[in-house]
Parts: sequence; C-alpha cells; structure tokens
Amino acid sequence: MRPIDIRGYKQDLRARAKERRRNMVSEEKQQLDRQIAENVCRLKEYRPAKTILIYMSTPIEIDTIGIIKKAWADGKRVAVPRCIPDTRDMEFHYIESLDQLSIGSFSVMEPNPDLPVVTDFSGCLMIVPGMHFDMKGYRIGYGKGYYDRYMVRFTGISAGLCYSAELKPFLYHGKYDRHVDIVVTDKRIKTCNK
Repeated sequence: MRPIDIRGYKQDLRARAKERRRNMVSEEKQQLDRQIAENVCRLKEYRPAKTILIYMSTPIEIDTIGIIKKAWADGKRVAVPRCIPDTRDMEFHYIESLDQLSIGSFSVMEPNPDLPVVTDFSGCLMIVPGMHFDMKGYRIGYGKGYYDRYMVRFTGISAGLCYSAELKPFLYHGKYDRHVDIVVTDKRIKTCNK
C-alpha cells in the first residue's frame, strides 16, 4: 500500500472545511455555534473546572465569546493564548475582560503579554479549535502546530470544537499530532478513547 501524503491530505481537508465555513449562512452558523457553546457548558468536565483555556475565535471558527462570558458568570478563570514571537510556541494568559485583548499573530485577538501566564493545569479545561476531528480526538487544525506543541505539556482535560459535519470516523495523523479528550459538536459530545 502506498504511504499517504499527510501534509497534502490535511491541506485538502483544511481548504474544503474553510470554504464550507465561509459559505455558511450567518443565521445557521449562529445557531450551530450557540448549540456547541451550550454543549460545552453541559460537559461534566466543565462544572468542576476552575479555569477555562480557550481560543479567541475568528469569523470562520466556532464562536467562543459566549463560552467565555458564561465561564466568567460561573465564577471560573479564563485564559486565552498568545503566540510567542519568533517561535512556534504559545502560552495562555489569564484575562478578566475582553478589553485586555488586542490584535496579535495571524490577526487573532491576543492577551497583553504582561498578564499572568497559566502554569498550573490542575482544574483546567482547554477548548481546542479545529477544522475536523475524528472519533479518537485527532484533529485537522490550521497547520502551524501550536496546539500540538502546547498539548505535549498540558495535563488537564482538552475538548475540541467542530460542527457535526466535520466529525469524521477517522483522520490520518502524524506522530507529533495530539488528540483531545472530548469532541463537542452541535449534535453530540464524544468522549475519545485514549
């Protein structure tokens, strides 16, 4: 059997997912995003979490602002990622307001680098973006590897977000790809086998 070109495979799936998301009707996207947010907040792992590590969504991603506001309302701490300049690494900084964000790497809202960094992962639930996930929690992200590198040292629970049409039975993955513990879609919550 011929080996698969994982890079080309991922690029193709990524491009098709981006195109599909760009073509979503605004009202449909808002409804699906709202359902995903509700499912995140229904997770049994959400309730005891003291800190939510969560990405700042771009227009083609599942909206995370509602989850962030709900976490604050529930008395949880919130931390968002900042890409470390001249590296392929990131760190999560605690924020108490969306006013503590400004446009950073890849035109994504990032926290002020002077804000405290998350170093203790006890009681943390990390929300991970992706274009596709599979039943074991492997993902097709944006191809830069920031989350895979971060997840090597992350010891809390991780949950990936995607639309139900983007949850696949199986995705080819490389040796450095990390999987999430849970995948949350608009239709289901899938606990992934280790």
